[in-house]
Amino acid sequence: MSSLLPAATDTTGTPSPAPRDTLHFPPTHQAQLAPYLPSPPNTKPSLPHVTLTFATSLDSALSLAPGTQTFLSGPQSKAMTHFLRSQHAAILIGVGTAIADDPSLNCRLEGVGGFGGEGLEGQPRPVVLDPMGRWDVNGESKVIRLAREGKGRGPWVVTAEKSVGGLVVEGREVLGRTGGRYIVVPSTEVGGREAMEWRDVFSTLHDLGIRSVMVEGGAGVINGLLEPRNAELVDSVVVTVAPTWLGEGGVVVSPPKRFDQDGKRVPTARLKDVRWIPLGEDVVMCGRLLAS
Repeated sequence: MSSLLPAATDTTGTPSPAPRDTLHFPPTHQAQLAPYLPSPPNTKPSLPHVTLTFATSLDSALSLAPGTQTFLSGPQSKAMTHFLRSQHAAILIGVGTAIADDPSLNCRLEGVGGFGGEGLEGQPRPVVLDPMGRWDVNGESKVIRLAREGKGRGPWVVTAEKSVGGLVVEGREVLGRTGGRYIVVPSTEVGGREAMEWRDVFSTLHDLGIRSVMVEGGAGVINGLLEPRNAELVDSVVVTVAPTWLGEGGVVVSPPKRFDQDGKRVPTARLKDVRWIPLGEDVVMCGRLLAS
C-alpha cells in the first residue's frame, strides 16, 4: 500500500479539496521508516506482516490511568502514525482501548481515500479484539461514523464463539451497513474469561485477505505480544517516545517476567536493527524483536 496516491478529481478534472484535518508526512521521513514497513515477499506464508506501534512517556506509560485517554504524540509523530496506517491493510486494537478512547481508526494522510484520494484507497481495516463481546457497537462510534462518511472502512470485531450469542442484532446490522462484521476465532477460558491465541487471530485475518496488520494497543495487547512465545509473530516495532513523565499510577508497557532454565531472571524482550528518528520534540525508535 502506498500513501503517494493521486488526488481525487471532480467532473471537470479539478482535484477535490482534502478535509481540513488532513495530515502530511514528508517523503524524507517516509524513507527512514521504509526498512520496517510491510514488503513482499512475506516470509510467513500463512501470517500477515505485524507491526507493533505505540506512544509512550519517559516512564513507559501509555496513559495517566486505566480508561483515561492520554495524548502523547506531537504533530509530526502523529502524522507518522497515519503514514504507517496507510502502509498496512488493517489496524488492530484491544476492546479496552475501543471503549476508553472511541478512536477513529482511519488514516488522515494526504492522498488516501477520503482525504484527497479516490474511494477508500490507502484506508486500513479497523479490527477490534473483543473476546467477551464487550464493545457496544452503535452508530455513534467515531469509527462507524467515519465509515458512513467515506473516510474509513467499517470495523471487523474479533470475538470468541461463546460470546456470539450475546451480541445484539443491532450491532450486527450497524457493522454490516459499513462493510464491517463479527469474526469468530477459537478461544479458551482462562480465569473466567475467554482468551485467544495471537497466532489464531493473525492467521484468521490472513485467511480473510489481510496481509499486514498495525497493532496499536492498548497495554494488554502490547505486553502480550512482547512475550517470548509471541515474539516471532511480530515483524517490526515502532515506538514514539514523548518527552514527558506521567507519574505513578499510569498504564505501562511492562511484559511479564522471564526466567532462564536456572531460574535466573532475564530480560523479557530486546530489539535489534534499531533506528532512532527525531520528529519534532518526540523520538521514534524502530526495530525488530530479537529471537529469544
